[in-house]
Order: sequence, then C-alpha cells, then structure tokens
Amino acid sequence: MSTAVPHEGDRIADGAGSVVPGAATASLPDAMQAIVARQPGDASVLALVERPVPRPGVGEVLLRVLGAGINRPDIMQRQGIAKPAPGVTDVLGLEVCGEVVACGPGVAPTLLGQRRMALVPGGGYAPWCVAAVDHSFAVPQRLTPAEAAALPEGLFTVWHNLFELGRLSMGETVLIHGAAGGIGTLAVQMAHAAGCTVVATAGDQSRLDALKPLGADFGICWRDTDFVQACLDVTRGRGVDVVLDVVGGDYVRRNLQAMAFGGRHVSLSFMQGSAVTVELLTLMQRQLSLHSSTLRPQTHAEKARMAQAIARHVLPLIASGRIAPRLHASMPLAEAAQAHALLESGQVFGKLVLVP
Repeated sequence: MSTAVPHEGDRIADGAGSVVPGAATASLPDAMQAIVARQPGDASVLALVERPVPRPGVGEVLLRVLGAGINRPDIMQRQGIAKPAPGVTDVLGLEVCGEVVACGPGVAPTLLGQRRMALVPGGGYAPWCVAAVDHSFAVPQRLTPAEAAALPEGLFTVWHNLFELGRLSMGETVLIHGAAGGIGTLAVQMAHAAGCTVVATAGDQSRLDALKPLGADFGICWRDTDFVQACLDVTRGRGVDVVLDVVGGDYVRRNLQAMAFGGRHVSLSFMQGSAVTVELLTLMQRQLSLHSSTLRPQTHAEKARMAQAIARHVLPLIASGRIAPRLHASMPLAEAAQAHALLESGQVFGKLVLVP
C-alpha cells in the first residue's frame, strides 16, 4: 500500500476556545430521537427515545448524520455483553458519515459543511452525533453517504488487527473467516491490495463466487469442506501466515493446525465461544503467536495514530476505487431492530447501514 499520501484528517487548531457555529447550528433542536437498548436482550429491546442533541467539545465536530453502520459490537452492547465507557452516551452506533454542522474549540471552521466519516465511541444511531476530528476522514468523492458510513469501524479494525498485530505483508497468505461479513469483505480487499494471497471462508458457494472479484484467491465453504486440509492443500503443505478469526471456540485449535511456522493468529470475535483450549507446546515448537484486540478500550491518541496510518495507506485506495465497502442494504433508523435481527440471521453479505 502507498505511503506517500498525507493525512486527510485536517485537524487545525483555531484557538477559539468555544464552539464555532455554522449556518445550520442556529436551527438545531435541543432534543432528538435516537436508538438505545432499553435493557439487555434480543433485537426487540431497541427503541426510539428522546436524547439531547450533543454539542462538540475540544477537537470535536458535530455531524448531521447521513448514515450509521451496524456492527457486531452494537449487538454485544444490546445484549449487555459490552458496555460504553463511563461518560459515553447509551445511544448505539460506532461509525457514521455526516455533514459537519458545528466545530468545537481547536477545530477550524473551514470544516463546516464538509462530509466526514468517523469512528465514534457511541451515538451513531441518531440524527446528530459528535465525533473527534482526528478519528475522522474527509469522505472521498466517489462514495455515497451510506458507503462512507459502512467504512470507519472496519478500516480501524482491519488495519490494526491484520497489518499491525498480524504483521501481514506482501507475498504472505492469509486465511479470513467470515469473509462475507462487513469486516471480512473489507479485509479481503485490503489484503489483496497489499499483495497477499487471500483464502476466504463462507457458508455457501454463491458468496464465495462473489468474494472473488473482491480479491479472494481461494474460497472454502465451511459447511462441507475441512478448511484445515484445504489451507494446507492451497499452500502445498506450508500453511497460512496469518489467520483473521471471528468464530472462536474450536476454530482456534483448528486454525493453528492450518498455520505456517511463525504464523500469527488474530481473534476479532468469538461467535462460537470465548473459551478455547490450545496446546502451548505447539505454539512454542512452531513459533506461533496469538493476538486479539477491541477498539473501544484504545486510547484517544492510539485511535488518532491509527487514523493517520489509514489515511496514508488505505484512503488513496478507496479514493481510486480499488477498495470499496460492500453494502447489503440501507434501512431507516426507525427499523434498527429489524436491521439487528437481519444481521444476526447470517443472511447479510457485507454491511447494513441505518439512515436517519
């Protein structure tokens, strides 16, 4: 991936020390309708409630939300497994695309009216959302608002886990489980753009066929194929260098069997359980390593650092069309419960986006 393009975050201190109002801020209401989980449970616990319209603080912008991506961590928050950090809104939503309607202290008013896509700690399932400007990017012109809203969480997740923790590099082979999901479809494209051989798993042949144009070199249907043996076959017995896993459970043990000497295993989720058993002797003898991370606990500075790297290495590929989000559907904000149920059904290929 190219390293010559400067950061598109454009955070510029203006020294004002107060919110810089734009033309739209005077008409902002005090309250808005937003989506929260009334209690831990299934998709039916999601409800529209009234919340104050947020105001941007230091280094922040207020976005009029044009689209909000739906992610597995949203489901985990709804289920009560994951909770927002202290002081963070209970409104769901970790990524948005929106128009800047107000700038907080330290942010140049020239950003007013600009479309930006942002990783946020919460608050995306709403008409207005606050975002840290250094966790956001100017939206490439070729993207629609829904496409831009489908990107930030995946960009941070794939970049950090696949390329920083997993150290995936040109010429290596990566196994991507859940390749038809929002994270998976982006990971396939980013790994392909980095010059890697991509082995993708999915639940049916039609999805595997659709993953080929995105950059999947080999497809494995996990329903009827032993992916361990298939990985060894396509690598002529060597194994894969990196595994990106969202399944957990017994998959971890099997993933290790499919890995090459010195391979790196990266866990993003654990759809089949978080408790796993591994043989340490196998790890030591073959010099395998296990990695995992989540975005929410990362510090503000660490997320800003990731944003700089993403802007330098990945955004030029998005701007040129070499990498693009795979949208399954856009749905109205009021249908958030139906959207969650659809994502949990396993029938989604790519990303779901809510539109206020």
